[in-house]
Amino acid sequence: MNLEIRHNPAFAVIRASIGSGEQISIESGAMMAMSGGVTLESKMEGGLKKGLMRSVLGGESLFITKLTGSKEGDWVDAAARLPGDIAVIDVDGSINLTSGAWLLSGSGVEIDTKWGGFKNLVGGEGGFLVRANGTGQVVCSCYGAMETYDIAAGESLVLDSGHLVAYEDGLSFTTRKVTSGLMQTLKSGEGLVFEFTGPGRVWAQTRNPGELITWLTSELPFSRD
Repeated sequence: MNLEIRHNPAFAVIRASIGSGEQISIESGAMMAMSGGVTLESKMEGGLKKGLMRSVLGGESLFITKLTGSKEGDWVDAAARLPGDIAVIDVDGSINLTSGAWLLSGSGVEIDTKWGGFKNLVGGEGGFLVRANGTGQVVCSCYGAMETYDIAAGESLVLDSGHLVAYEDGLSFTTRKVTSGLMQTLKSGEGLVFEFTGPGRVWAQTRNPGELITWLTSELPFSRD
């Protein structure tokens, strides 16, 4: 699989070039276009139980779309729901992604759901994370531009919970309030943050989807019967 990102960072599209018999997995509904030789199949990866866990707990679709090339030079274009950037992550083991971040992966990577702990639930990302296991490339999307933070051993990074996209397994983290007291939180507009401790890498988005929802809700008129 060869990956090429186009139209980034605002409206990124990823093209996955695949050969004969080569298969990739993408999030259901993410396929934008594909060459005529590619075959498409949607199924519950890992059976009903794992499919429901990804959908209900991990925030991804119940079905995963499998795309298979029939000849050299076949390709698939994929795009995310929200306008923003795309990053390609090389996985050799496992990596953790927040709800809605996974877009596409190669055949050597399995997408699963894991319990991220109550600290992740309190952080506003939901208690469950999408976990990519195996060896290969994973494509993740975000709202806005993608920012990468490399944290050295013993160093720390404080990140607003709504801006987290993905993080490596080697990192430890806690969840806490960024300010002390309710009034300070209301004045600053900030809430809960993740504090990561290295070594490891964190991927973040420059826009917060939760803030977009809050703004739209305040601007849209109330429905009337």
